Amino acid sequence: MKKTLLTTFAFFLFGIVLSQDKTIISDLENLTLDVGQVFTPTSKVVDSRGGNVDCLRIIYYNKKGVFSSAKSITFDRTNGTLKANDPGNHDVVAVCIDSNGKRLTRTFNISINYPKIKKVKLSVAENKFYVGNYIPLVYEITDELNKKRIIDYWNYDKAYKYFSKVDVSLRSNNGKVKIDSSNNILAVQEGNSTITATFDGVTDKIELKIQKNPVEKLELISGESNVKTGDVIQFKTNAFDKKGNIVNGIPIEYSFTGKSFDKSNSASGLILEDGRFVGDVPGKYIVSASIGNITSSKIINVFPRNVEREVNNVGKGIVNDKHTSDFWVFEGSDGGDYAVTGTWGADGTAYFWDVSNPTNLKKIDSVQVDARTVNDVKVSKDGKICVISREGASNRKNGMIIIDVTNPRNVKIIAEYTKNLTGGVHNVFIDNNHVYALSNGEKYYVINIEDPSNPKQVGMFEVGKEGQSIHDVWIENGIAYSSNWRDGVYLVDVGNGIAGGSPSNPVSFGNYSYDSGAHHATFPYKSKSTGKFYTVLGDEIFPKGVNPNGTNETAGFLHFVDFTDLKNPIEVAKYELPTHGSHNFWIEDDILYVAMYTGGLRIVDLSGDLLGDLYKQGREIGYILTGNPDGYIPNDTMVWGAQLYKGHVFYSDFNTGLGAARVSNNKPDNSKANTYIE
Repeated sequence: MKKTLLTTFAFFLFGIVLSQDKTIISDLENLTLDVGQVFTPTSKVVDSRGGNVDCLRIIYYNKKGVFSSAKSITFDRTNGTLKANDPGNHDVVAVCIDSNGKRLTRTFNISINYPKIKKVKLSVAENKFYVGNYIPLVYEITDELNKKRIIDYWNYDKAYKYFSKVDVSLRSNNGKVKIDSSNNILAVQEGNSTITATFDGVTDKIELKIQKNPVEKLELISGESNVKTGDVIQFKTNAFDKKGNIVNGIPIEYSFTGKSFDKSNSASGLILEDGRFVGDVPGKYIVSASIGNITSSKIINVFPRNVEREVNNVGKGIVNDKHTSDFWVFEGSDGGDYAVTGTWGADGTAYFWDVSNPTNLKKIDSVQVDARTVNDVKVSKDGKICVISREGASNRKNGMIIIDVTNPRNVKIIAEYTKNLTGGVHNVFIDNNHVYALSNGEKYYVINIEDPSNPKQVGMFEVGKEGQSIHDVWIENGIAYSSNWRDGVYLVDVGNGIAGGSPSNPVSFGNYSYDSGAHHATFPYKSKSTGKFYTVLGDEIFPKGVNPNGTNETAGFLHFVDFTDLKNPIEVAKYELPTHGSHNFWIEDDILYVAMYTGGLRIVDLSGDLLGDLYKQGREIGYILTGNPDGYIPNDTMVWGAQLYKGHVFYSDFNTGLGAARVSNNKPDNSKANTYIE
């Protein structure tokens, strides 16, 4: 039986599962706690007849792991207690370990009560209200634990979970406004109206002054009428009074309707409050601007983006006796083209390849170190030094290995470095004679390798929060981009100068996080076509856990965050392939090359402004599925990483090894559609 090592989030357990005719029973079942309450669970294992089964020990962990709700319930394993921290429903996993190391698990749902509300303060998001407008309220809620929540009632993605737990009642003192069953407030008459909000028996009031709509005419302006899917149009609206004078400061509401050119499809798109519009599906769209009952519209024709190209596999370097992890393609000091690949859950081997001819990938050397997993591999820009990470070392030293690759056909280990890295190194990066190495999934250390035989630690960076976690670090132009799961991306000056940082004094100057907390990898990207600067943040989610010996279910997507204003990052777009999750990726010349695990290697057009759902917009240039009949798991696609190198797209596949593909200038060849392949 193949051994497994579930290291994806560094929280997964490994071992042989106990027979499923046994189950864990616990007082965790249907448990309800208050915020701050400490509880000591009592659990045991019984067989199908109800008899007790020996269990050496039972441990508990938060099923969300490193995700955003991981701190909702915390555990003190010394005292065998758990503590309720955040309200809501949360999953706790109980794990029984018997004397033979076999394991049995069961998930229990725990409900944590929302604290009672102590104070409510109402305000409004806009300063002017006109007849015919909806009025957005903002609520500042203070609970009995003195925690405050600022909630915009119109921002449902942030508010709905909380409001679903609170009985909210709104009423007006007159008929100047109309309040519907969803608590939307519509201004219907000029004058003053007092709104009273009641939350959990606590009330507050706000006075609204509703003005007569001064607008007689709206003029909706755009520079385009015919565009392609994914193209962003900026609309501008001029408002005029009865005398034809422009009225400033008017809150314009934008909307659209559409009809797809394809009668079997529905038109879809996105329009923002600032008037930016993008169409996902080819069709005829009517974009409208309104204030009250005054409206102006414009028709936009959206045509197919038409970027599809043929993508072909041109070379394979099969590794079928173990799983393959990350890889790196580089130009050697002799001018040849080479690659290095790691291995996962195996015997600590890293392979070196000659890829000068992408149609004939040749394995030329290897090293084996004391490890189960060589998760990450990187090579210096001069092609002389390779660093590989270590996890699962038998002596528990782990750390990293520094290798001389001046001659890739005869590589030599120069040094082993383990200081502060014994907990395992998941990822590394080399930049300007420094290695940035993750330590135990918590922080990264900076190691100077000017003398690779005598590496020296010079710096360290950590988020500094309770339960901090990190998965990856990427360096570009003296800025380190660390992917910190629930804490999001951190931009750290390690030599750029923007914040006075250096490798020995890393200085953080930017951060962005998002709700799922599944932030796994970051790629910085400056658009050639627009000049905008993005950090592209990739999720990693295994909804049913990691199965090293069969097909996996994956989820998550890429988040495009506009970081042009470093102090105000805004998430503007996503690339999500339905039913498949993302892993590592590469961007060059406004083209994305992304390993979508079970979804294969996908190639995506990023030209122009980015807004909305890039997959729906037909930006996908092409893809290949990388499973192989001779793979470690035959015909099972599980792409780990992608890298564009000298015109070819190289990739690593968990089950297959190393591969090379090429994007042609031709449209996809559909001649084989619905035919049998022999």
